[in-house]
Amino acid sequence: MSEFKQTFNSSLGKKLIMALTGLFLCTFLIVHLGGNLLLFKNDNGFGFNVYANFLTHFPPIEVIAYILYLSILVHALYAIILTAKNRKARPVGYAVAAKSDASWSSKNMGLLGSILFVFLVIHMSDFWYKYKYTNEVAFKEYRTDLATDQTTVADYTPVSADFNHSVSTENNVEIVRVKDLHARVAHVFGNIWYVLIYVIAMGALSFHLLHGFQSAFRTLGWVHRKYTPIVYGIGAWFFAVIIPLGFALMPVYYFFMHKG
Repeated sequence: MSEFKQTFNSSLGKKLIMALTGLFLCTFLIVHLGGNLLLFKNDNGFGFNVYANFLTHFPPIEVIAYILYLSILVHALYAIILTAKNRKARPVGYAVAAKSDASWSSKNMGLLGSILFVFLVIHMSDFWYKYKYTNEVAFKEYRTDLATDQTTVADYTPVSADFNHSVSTENNVEIVRVKDLHARVAHVFGNIWYVLIYVIAMGALSFHLLHGFQSAFRTLGWVHRKYTPIVYGIGAWFFAVIIPLGFALMPVYYFFMHKG
């Protein structure tokens, strides 16, 4: 067995892969939140629907998406393997538990990760799968007068069953026809149970990232007296507070807007 293969088959190697996939997923969260903030734009879903179409039809982005799905599975699988290995190494707990300085989030990463994985399955089946592989998401047509920059919106029924999107210009009017994922989001977020599940999952994400982000840097050996406090600050505030809060605000906003 080569030295490279031995390294990545070891516990340390698995932790390295978890750290790298975890940081990659953190990067995705930033991009995903940035795109989803278009949901707050008062444009009848135009910006968000164009963004969703771009994510699912631009080849380089589709390749990155499949790398993302693989990263999620590898991250989850290695977490299960390492947890099982640690429990096997100590099958019987101590008679008297010693006081530990470990945080609550570090002790419950498995639970938090499990909540997030279940949420991802629900979330992707409700949005990504139905958007990409079913006909449950209707279409919208946006007509923008290029002289006045005024946009009108109407429902659109494709002539062909395999139609997915189109962009054209007629008489100085840009016509964009795309799937209306925005309407799907508004519909799903009108359900109080889904909103609660979403908010709970974002709470789990917050605690998961609170420990996971800084832990990834320690695993990779990127520890420095000068820069470590900065890394911890980014993990504690940006990834554990701002990112989850930004995601959690979306279903809450749409729920109360729907009720109004």
